[in-house]
This record gives sequence, C-alpha cells and structure tokens, in this order.
Amino acid sequence: MKYEVMYNNGSRLRVRSGQWAFTKREGYGLASLLLEHDFIHEVLTSHRNGSILIYYEEGNVNKIFDILDDITLDDLFEAEPTQNQVSKEISEDFYLKLSKMILNRIGYRIFLPIPIRNALTIYHAMEYIWNGLDSLTSFNVDVALLDGAAVAGALMQRQYQPASSMMFLLSISDALEDYTVQKAKSTLKDSLALNIDTVWVVGENGEERQCPAIDINKGDKVKIHMGDVIPVDGKVIDGGGMVNEASMTGEPLAVHKSPGKTVHAGTVVEEGNLIVEVYSMDKGTRLNKIIDLIENSEDLKAETQSKAEKLADSIVPYSFLATALTYLITRNPTKALSVLMVDFSCAIKLTTPLSIISAMREASDNRMMIKGGKFLESYANADTIVFDKTGTLTNATPQVVEVIPMSKRYTRDEILRMAACIEEHFAHSIATAIVKQAEKEGLKHEEDHSEVEYIVAHGIVTEYDGKRAVIGSKHFLFDDEKVKVTKTQEKKLKKEENEHSVVYLAIDGKLEGIICIDDPVREEAKYVIEELKSLGIENVIMLTGDSESGARAGAKALGITDYRSQVLPEDKSRIIEELKQEGRTVIMVGDGINDSPALAAADVSVSMKHSSDIAREVADISLLSDDLYDLVTLRKLSTGMLDKINDNYRNIVAVNGSLLVLGVLGVIPPSTSSMIHNLSTMLFGAMSTKSVLKDEDYNKGIEVEAIEVADAS
Repeated sequence: MKYEVMYNNGSRLRVRSGQWAFTKREGYGLASLLLEHDFIHEVLTSHRNGSILIYYEEGNVNKIFDILDDITLDDLFEAEPTQNQVSKEISEDFYLKLSKMILNRIGYRIFLPIPIRNALTIYHAMEYIWNGLDSLTSFNVDVALLDGAAVAGALMQRQYQPASSMMFLLSISDALEDYTVQKAKSTLKDSLALNIDTVWVVGENGEERQCPAIDINKGDKVKIHMGDVIPVDGKVIDGGGMVNEASMTGEPLAVHKSPGKTVHAGTVVEEGNLIVEVYSMDKGTRLNKIIDLIENSEDLKAETQSKAEKLADSIVPYSFLATALTYLITRNPTKALSVLMVDFSCAIKLTTPLSIISAMREASDNRMMIKGGKFLESYANADTIVFDKTGTLTNATPQVVEVIPMSKRYTRDEILRMAACIEEHFAHSIATAIVKQAEKEGLKHEEDHSEVEYIVAHGIVTEYDGKRAVIGSKHFLFDDEKVKVTKTQEKKLKKEENEHSVVYLAIDGKLEGIICIDDPVREEAKYVIEELKSLGIENVIMLTGDSESGARAGAKALGITDYRSQVLPEDKSRIIEELKQEGRTVIMVGDGINDSPALAAADVSVSMKHSSDIAREVADISLLSDDLYDLVTLRKLSTGMLDKINDNYRNIVAVNGSLLVLGVLGVIPPSTSSMIHNLSTMLFGAMSTKSVLKDEDYNKGIEVEAIEVADAS
C-alpha cells in the first residue's frame, strides 16, 4: 500500500493514501486487519481522503509501517464498522449538520435582502405553528405549543428577527437531542451486539470442528463451553449447565438449561457445556430483534434529561398565564409578547443534553465506556460501592506461598503436582497460580484424571488415578463433600487460615493437602477508597470468597470496615438487593463470571479492563484501563455533570426571570428581550460543553503511584 505519513507522536500515527485508495466499507475491513495485532489499540479510517489514524503502543511504529507496506489491493475486503467508527461518524454528521445551520444563517443575513429573509422566516415558522396547533387540538399544554405561540406572536407583531433567532436556537436544540439519542443507541447496540468470529460445530459422528460463525446454518449443532457467549438461538440437545440471561431478561441469577430447553444468543454459559441445535442466527436471533427495537426506543435518556424535558413542559402553563395576566393588566400586546418570547424551555432543553454529551465524551477520552447517560447519573447519586476483591482490589495475580501435606500418603511435591494437574483446565487466577508454581518447580504432571467438573465458586470434582478427588474452598470440602479432618489437621489448618487464603485437596474423602495463597492488594486501592469516601460514598463493602481470616486481613490493609467472606455468586446478588431495599443506591465493581449476577442487580455496575466477557456484557460502565483511580475520576466527572446541570437551572431561572420582570414593566421591548434570551441561551450552551475534570484529575493516578514508590523507597 502506498501512503504518506502525516503525523506521528509515538503512540498516534496518521497516514494518507489518497482519495481513491479504498471505499468506506473497505476502510472498515482495513481497520479490522490492523486491529488483529495486539500493539494496535484503535484504527479510524476515512475513505474521503484515504486517511488512516492508528493508536498504538509506543515503540511499534516500524512494525506498523511493515504491515502497511505488505497490504495489497487483494487484501482489502468490505466489513462492518466498529463501535468507535460508528460513534465517530455520528459525531462527524452532527458537526457537519451544525456547521451548515450556522453557515446558512450567516449567509441569509449577509446576502439576502430583508423581504426575502422575512419570507423565509415565515416559511420556517409554519412548522412550529403547525406543531403548536397539533398540541392545542390534542389538549396538550407543552413546549411545542409555547414555541408555536411565541413564534406566531412575534410574526403578528412583525418581530421577524426575534422569531428567526428563536427558531434557530430551537433547531440546534432538536439537533442536539437527536445526536444524544443516536449516540446512546449506538453505544447500547454495540454493548448487546455479538463479536464472535468462530464457533465449534459438532458433526454427525460427534467430532468437533471450528468454523467461522457466518458459515453456520439452521439445523447445525453447536457446542458452547463454560464461560462462552452463546452465538445463536436454539434448543439444547445434549449437556447441561447454568446460563446467565441478564443481557436478555435483566434477571441476575443464572438459570439451569437441560436438553429440550431454549437458549438465546447473547446469553452466557456460566458453568457446564451445552450442545445446541441452531434455530436462528445473525439477524434472525431474538437479540438482534431487540437491537432493531432499540432503533425506535426513546428510553435511553438520562433521568436528568427526561426531568429537564418534563420541567420545560411544566413551565409552559405558567408562561401562558404570565402572558395573559400581563395583557389583562397592561392592555399592551408588546409587553405581553415580551413575556411570551422568554422561553425557559429553550435553554433547559439545550443545555441539559449538552452537559450529558460533554460528560460522556470526557469519559470516553479517559477510556471509560458508558452505555447511557442514565448510568453516569446513577454513579453520581450512589452512596454505596461494593467491590469484588479478587481482580478488582487486588492485582488478580495470587501466588502460592506454601504447600502443606496433611498426611503421610503424599509428599509436598505430589500435592502440588496433583493440584496443578486438576487446576490447569481452568483460567481462574488461583488455578493459574497453582499451575505456575508447579511449572516453576519443574513438577511435570500427566493427565491422570478423568473429565473434570467445575462447580462455580466451590471447586473441582474429578477422578484422579481411580480415586475421587476434590479441590476447592473449605465450604465445598467440609460442608458439601463431608471431608473429615483429624484434630491434628485442625490445628494446622487454623494457623494457616489465619494468615492466608487456603485451597484444600481431598482424595477419597480424606484431606491430603492444603495450598496457601496470597493475593496482595493493589498499591493504590486504599487511597482510592479514601478518595471515594471523601466524594460522598458513605459505604464501602468488600465481597470475597476468601476465608474469614483472609478477608479480614485484606479489609484491614484497605481500610474497609464492612466486608463479607466466603461469599457465593448468589450471595453477592442477594447482598446487593438487600442494600437496595435499605434505600441505598449501589455501585458494584467486579471482573469475573462469579460477579455477573451482582453486576446485573446493582443500580449501576462497573467492569475492569481485564474482566471476563460476561462481566463486560452485563456491566453498565466498562473501564478500558487498569487504573483503579478511574473510579474516582468517574465520580468527579459524574457529580460535576449534575452540578453543571443544576447550575444551569439556577442561571436560566435568574436570567429569564429578570427578563420577564423587565418585559412586564416595559423597560425592554420584545426584540431586546428575545435577543438577551437567545444570547444567554447560547452562553449557557457553551458553558455546558466545558470540561468538568481538571488537569490534576487526569494525572492523579500517576501522582499516587509516584508517592507510593517514594514511600516504599
């Protein structure tokens, strides 16, 4: 591919290949080709001038040049746009539309004679007058009626310029509202859309083969493994498991699926394996039908925006009443028109969506994906935050600190080797720690066990060397599996349980060994919790599956007084529901399959960068960086958004209230009242786009890390 480097700052590269280098859809395909490389984070293309904008990890620019050099015309293919590309195009279309509106208005005022301008004003006014009449005949006293009456009143008084200015601002407000809804729909659609490239298809003789998702047909048999997103609608014909349907039904708890039961695309297998006969796929799935319905949905606005629109409508009767009283008292139509021309709703409807758009843009700049303005609002209003410990408050890199045989039947190395052999089939962080420790010590293990059964949040059951083997939590072994322990073993256990998290291994119903695990908390976690408390979060709660002693030690290190230990997935969601019943607004922060029920149950949920697919699917807000301080930044951003909206309300009431008084007293004519009203509305709109975060908020995470490093040294 031929190209010219236009810009490169070490992490952001822009090249240009010329106007006819690729089509719009080929640009999407080119982006997907580049995104196959881990060191490329984001790619945006423009077919208009052949521009390619690439965000990448520093030090890899030469690799990118090599990739671009190797791309030929035969490599180009058409593809669907990514969420970032769709979002960028929506923004570009909005700014283009806004620019045209401004340029047209300037052009009309400069080049058109006054009679033609007045005629165009009357022509454009017909739409507002018609909408007002429609509201009147429907007995709705709303903003449309007030706007139509104000425009009609101005035209009757030959106040063409004020009428034109009012319609211009109202058209900008409508464009902003449309832009807000499009952005929200785009984000929500992307959060629901499936990004599955390949699936496992089961043949007639039972063999499994991997094939592209686009090649599957109705009637095919697809195998879905534990932790995978189901790619099709279909019927379970073999296997069984627990399926989380939160993305479809909103219910946080997984439901059991057995042969004969129906499953839907977009839901996730939390445990077990399923073989599903395909009923429908791609556009025919129930999930995609829901996505299509989103196109006609208006239930995407933040509650604050909806309240603003209701407030605007509620003010309308008082505006009409004030206008009527002014005319009855003064018998002066000019003074009455001065009152009518002061439209509170115009400023309220303009500034509120602008504030929300600005906050969501700022969140995006900080690598936070928010699925709708209402979630940002809920985050600002929350008084309780609940953390899952592992992977959220810790680095999710637990380490084996000790392996202790509990009998003379097996040595220490044999205990670790057996545990690693069983645990290697699962990607859980503790399982990974055990496997890595065995590798580190050079303990090779063979497949001496039968098929393993993973029981979520409990442990693993298998047959090892002809004997029943179980490995997992204390609750799992001693309560569920009824494993017996001797008094000598109890003494050993008590000592280790007070200092570490412990994984237990039993063979044939007897405790044979324990593995002590430590997962140190994140260095910045304590500071982040203190900051959240200072920002109005009254309750900080930690949930963990660790033992009481491990949970207590972790909570003490973090400065958390409220924690729950040995918590199961269903316990997490129950705790969230109990907090909500107490009248609390709850944020849930988690990252694993086990956290998904609680994430779905919370008022607003947050997933971390390295979260499981299901956690990202269920969460309302996804953090795209691994910096825990982003939770503080998000709180400042969300509360700043609400403060800005409330300040706008007060300023709008103060300015427009003053205009009403001055109009009634005859101090200012309708034209002046309208001009000041329109100018103040534009000023409030400009103030609504102002950044909420300060420079120190962006760099705080770096500062915290530097302070901690200095303290440590």
